[in-house]
Amino acid sequence: MSQTVETAPVKPAITLDDLDKIDVRVGRIVAVDDVASSKKLIKMTVDFGGFMRTILSGMKEERDDCKGELEGRQALFVVNLAPRKMAGELSEGMIYDIGYEDGILPALAVPEREVPDGVRLG
Repeated sequence: MSQTVETAPVKPAITLDDLDKIDVRVGRIVAVDDVASSKKLIKMTVDFGGFMRTILSGMKEERDDCKGELEGRQALFVVNLAPRKMAGELSEGMIYDIGYEDGILPALAVPEREVPDGVRLG
């Protein structure tokens, strides 16, 4: 069932050089843990093939069972975002979660088929 949202304005144009600065990779979520000090945050351990990252996301209230729905799944992540402390935990990237900014129940951005963990966008 498709939801209808008001189309947001297109953001200002960027160059290919700007886009090339963002390192987007496929990662496999190998563990999902609760962040006890937060109502919104979960902590994901993500395998990118040659390296692992801890990535926090505010999706605790969006899903009935974050652990069951996310563990083992591949998704798209930004891996070169500066690390950031959130609720006392360090996040080393960002997951692409489609729809949050438009006020709908977010969906993961995922590859259409299994690909090797760590492959890059582009």
